[in-house]
Amino acid sequence: MIGPKAIIHLDRLIHNYQLVKQKTGNKQIMAFVKANAYGHGAVSVAKALESVGADWFGVFTPGEAIELRKGGVSGNIMVFCRFQSEFLEKAKEWDLILNISCENDLNEIITFHGEMNSSPRFHVKIDTGMTRLGLPIDSVSSFFNLLKKNSHLNYEGIYSHFATADEGDLNYANFQLEQFNGVLDTAEKMDLSFQHIHFSNSGSVLNLPESYFTMVRVGLLLYGAFPSNEVPQDLPIQPVMEFKAPVVNLREVKKGTLVSYGGVWSASQDTIIGVVQAGFADGFPRAWFEKGSISFKGERYKIAGRVCMDQLTVDFFNANVQCGDEVLLFGKNKIDSIPVEEIAERIDSTAYVLLTSIGGRTERIFSGIELNHSDSA
Repeated sequence: MIGPKAIIHLDRLIHNYQLVKQKTGNKQIMAFVKANAYGHGAVSVAKALESVGADWFGVFTPGEAIELRKGGVSGNIMVFCRFQSEFLEKAKEWDLILNISCENDLNEIITFHGEMNSSPRFHVKIDTGMTRLGLPIDSVSSFFNLLKKNSHLNYEGIYSHFATADEGDLNYANFQLEQFNGVLDTAEKMDLSFQHIHFSNSGSVLNLPESYFTMVRVGLLLYGAFPSNEVPQDLPIQPVMEFKAPVVNLREVKKGTLVSYGGVWSASQDTIIGVVQAGFADGFPRAWFEKGSISFKGERYKIAGRVCMDQLTVDFFNANVQCGDEVLLFGKNKIDSIPVEEIAERIDSTAYVLLTSIGGRTERIFSGIELNHSDSA
């Protein structure tokens, strides 16, 4: 099919994973594969990581977790969305780990265990300052008392989440870390122990080694992008996704010719306008047209006019380009490079938003290591 392609370089994924392992002193890594592995293809990414020893995966919904199980992923899978009682049977059936964040959640598990004589594994989330999900600090002692009374339950982990670990000012992140250490002290005094303790994310992997504990949760770094321009960027990660699309039409136009919707762009000279078959419905950022470019044969060429739903137009000027040639939209290949972070910064977005937006008609092609045919999803 003629259209956009996302080449997923699984060898680069493994390279990034191994770099994070080295950076964290060989800590256990929970690889985040939610949102279709940030647009990269969850099953294939998870299985590639399993091939080099990864055995912890983070998703948001039970549906995402079950997709991994059906795809043959055998490692530990934790579901991070708000706990609901209907998850309990699915978690038992598919061997999933649940996230609980209040006493009501714990009481639901206690009731389920009483009825079924078993219950799923779960981790306890502590709200240290994100103010989203999580057990408030002032509720910790009461919650731990209830947990101690039900020590037969499969509580195996405790964790929290940073709000500002990818920013240059780490004062608030250090405050959160102090809060979490206080919770761990309370657990120790109450003779409660947790096998898995995790707090660190991609940002804090780079700048807060005190937050590594027994496991780190990593998403964006695995996919070869930095969470912000305020974190250290000395880790030589490689972009896993190479997003490209074909030129499907070329036209010579005169100086002053208006191009694309709204007529906001006009040719400053006689030039060649190329139509590239990828648009915002496929995940290409519409806002990029004002300052943006594509890369072809090692050169940048400006986007000409507003990005359309299915196509975008490029001012190729004097390029030696033909219909059928593919241009790089972002990522990296042997000749061209456009970091996704560059686009994110210039359109006031994030690499998270851009990568997870890749979809529509985009074909994913997995490269770098061999996967079973059933894995290519």
